[in-house]
Amino acid sequence: MTTQKFITYTPLDINGKQLSDSHELKLSVLENSGNYLLHKDVIRHSSSQTQGTTSTKTRSEVRGGGSKPWRQKGTGRARAGSSRSPLWKGGGVIFGPKPKKVSLKLNKKERRLALQTLLYNKKNNIVLIEDLENGITEPKTKNFVKICQDCTINLDQKVLVIVSKKTAPLKLATQNIKNVELISASSINTLSLLKAKQIILTPLALNDIKEIYCD
Repeated sequence: MTTQKFITYTPLDINGKQLSDSHELKLSVLENSGNYLLHKDVIRHSSSQTQGTTSTKTRSEVRGGGSKPWRQKGTGRARAGSSRSPLWKGGGVIFGPKPKKVSLKLNKKERRLALQTLLYNKKNNIVLIEDLENGITEPKTKNFVKICQDCTINLDQKVLVIVSKKTAPLKLATQNIKNVELISASSINTLSLLKAKQIILTPLALNDIKEIYCD
């Protein structure tokens, strides 16, 4: 059963000062049975990240082994038809992995519901920072670290930064910090949200979330 929930955020500027305006987010939330949807979406996302290119050779694909190693009878040894048998060193692999593509389907409404439920559950860990996309004009890590310190963001924990558009200076300023993941609002996934202990949002990203994921 879904219910409508409203979350109100008061943004901070990049210096950590609270601004006067506020932003509201309306979410459809699964109250009791939302975990199964989150699990399905995490499995779907994880399977889509696998390349599926691992491969092994069977006895017919391994080079060599065309002639019988020795005659069938009279040698005292076990009979053998090919030196590329899976029982031999250098032989083929039995039931080894082959290239395959795994794609799990999740309905669009289910995925939206899973993301909205997770966003609501993480509401106390979300910090809204005004104009973060354009606030960093130089690709320097110390500039982003200073913003996090002013806004009381703990960089010793997993931090997810959700922006409307990944600018080059912001991308370069965050890529050397091991606990920081930068994604655009159109690429939100349940796995990144679950791993994050703190989430940084911008008002532009919040508007994108309303347009893409919320009714």
